[in-house]
Amino acid sequence: MRRELWIDGQWRKGQAYTELKSPYSGRPIAEVAQAGERETEEAIAAAERAFGAMAAMPAHERTAILDRVARSIEERGEELARLLALEAAKPLKTARAEIARTAQTYKFAAMEASRIHGETVPMDAAPGGEGRIAYTVRKPLGVVGAITPFNFPFNLVAHKVGPAIAAGNTIVLKPAGQTPLAALAIAELFAEAGLPAGALNVVPGAGAVVGEAIVRDPRVKALSFTGSPEVGIAMRNKAGLKRVTLELGSNSALLIDGTVELTDSLVARCVAGAYSFSGQVCISIQRMYVHESKYEAFVERFAQEAARLVIGDPEREETDFSALIHAKEVARMKEWTESAVRRGARVALGGEALSETIFAPTVLTNVPEDEPVSCREVFGPIVCMEPFASLDDAIAQVNRSRYGLQAGLYTNDLNAAMRAADKLEVGGVMINDFPTFRVDQMPYGGVKESGIGREGVRYAVEEMTELKLVSIRLRHGG
Repeated sequence: MRRELWIDGQWRKGQAYTELKSPYSGRPIAEVAQAGERETEEAIAAAERAFGAMAAMPAHERTAILDRVARSIEERGEELARLLALEAAKPLKTARAEIARTAQTYKFAAMEASRIHGETVPMDAAPGGEGRIAYTVRKPLGVVGAITPFNFPFNLVAHKVGPAIAAGNTIVLKPAGQTPLAALAIAELFAEAGLPAGALNVVPGAGAVVGEAIVRDPRVKALSFTGSPEVGIAMRNKAGLKRVTLELGSNSALLIDGTVELTDSLVARCVAGAYSFSGQVCISIQRMYVHESKYEAFVERFAQEAARLVIGDPEREETDFSALIHAKEVARMKEWTESAVRRGARVALGGEALSETIFAPTVLTNVPEDEPVSCREVFGPIVCMEPFASLDDAIAQVNRSRYGLQAGLYTNDLNAAMRAADKLEVGGVMINDFPTFRVDQMPYGGVKESGIGREGVRYAVEEMTELKLVSIRLRHGG
């Protein structure tokens, strides 16, 4: 199978092609066109030309287009889930959940397209403001540059494309190198749904070429990026006065205090939060702090539950856990685990590569805080567990991090819950749930090196629109 670039409503050949392989089996999947500087410039130019039509499009038409895309995703859900299992090695049951969420995200975008509005401003609240009526409106920005990662190649694309279209913008999308097929499939669905040519352009290619061009081009008015802090910070430094939304790294933490009963469902949910998609989730549980009265029992039960995960081919129905996106990530998991063990960490589960592409679900205890497996983003199937005596001390440990995306706390103590909600330095606090919880209408984003701005469709629409004030001076006689 050969896939081309999607520019100005047409399939376009690339200057070069790259062979896409299954992360699990290594077998070839497709040859995918790679955009260069010329193709990226053409995509930006197409998006700029299409902006007038998108900005003038009535809200009900934008709503209808987004609704049609959502329905198409639902109708083709099994096909898209199997594509996701093939190109990302996401187990089918997890892939189906992502496809369902993707359809929901476009439905939320359709709803938001119909309720973008401003407010009246009480001008006479200030001396000199008498005799005026004023109101605000939200206007689309123009061309939005979107750069997406491999781990949710349908739904994270939806979180950028959906709000951009809802607001009347146009988009140039650079998908992750390992997962371009998902983005190209979505481009087809939007074309079928009646989106004007040029409003969505998909240009797979090298970040140093395509990403760099998108970031630097003055015709691109906003950037939405999900990826590493290093790349995100560099992008922001080059972006000038563009609007920039960055969803970056994390080493999300979960606290379990002494008031909580360790039920089977709680333990199973924690395992899901740690190992879903082999831990390749921005808000995957990486650090766990458990009250000392529950710690030993929890480590044992968690390890037992994790050991039951079915590991193997992502295209098999029973599989829970499969390959990492690249073999080099398996090598990194091994290196980071061995580094922690050399400094006294204990392996309670796993700690080894099962193949060139799979690293076992792993639990480490007694890990020094400054070890990479604790203080950096693992983005893999490794969890560090530590006991605590004081909740305040545990909160302080969570906060001693360069990241701050989401955190979770299980407790039956209302005061403890409210204290954690106030003190945890993160963008979202999940009480009596894991930090991996996300639904697609909620505000989502972090503090510190976890990023700036917020996703979640309504909040992303605000990031992708400009507020304009209209003031009318009334004439009373003469």
